[in-house]
Amino acid sequence: MSADLTPVIAAGTRWLLTAFPPAPGAFSQALAEAQARQAVTVAAALRYPTPLDAELLHLLGPGGSARLDWLTGADHGADDTESGWRTWVDETIVSWAACLLATPALAVDAQHLVDHGQAGETTRLTRPGDREHDAAPLLRHPDLLEPVAALHRAQLLNLLDNENAALG
Repeated sequence: MSADLTPVIAAGTRWLLTAFPPAPGAFSQALAEAQARQAVTVAAALRYPTPLDAELLHLLGPGGSARLDWLTGADHGADDTESGWRTWVDETIVSWAACLLATPALAVDAQHLVDHGQAGETTRLTRPGDREHDAAPLLRHPDLLEPVAALHRAQLLNLLDNENAALG
């Protein structure tokens, strides 16, 4: 995966952790961040699989978090000077990441389509245990993730179906 996706992955991860905060404690924060980052990384690798795709993303821009913020009821006020990162949020990537977090079996299917060198380690995403669920109860809650996941789920499922059919 192109290093050009790093800002989009970081912003998507931060958005998910802001919208669906982890349980209290440093360990929970680290586990939740690992899960969110893995989901966003797999989603980004699926969405922008080539260096040309990443270049086009930088040329056109990822779109920002405004619709996601509205959907989740986030209020960031006009005086929020720390919100520059929100311009790097890609709505489709975050939506796909929400789908992967809510459904580990879907995450496994998605991870199989992404070259392991592109997504890195995905165990916390694809095989979450009690620790992962305890650390990120909101981030793993299908009902809470549904409004975000539903935005682009059909597109993700179509991509996975088409790619699996091509491989099969």
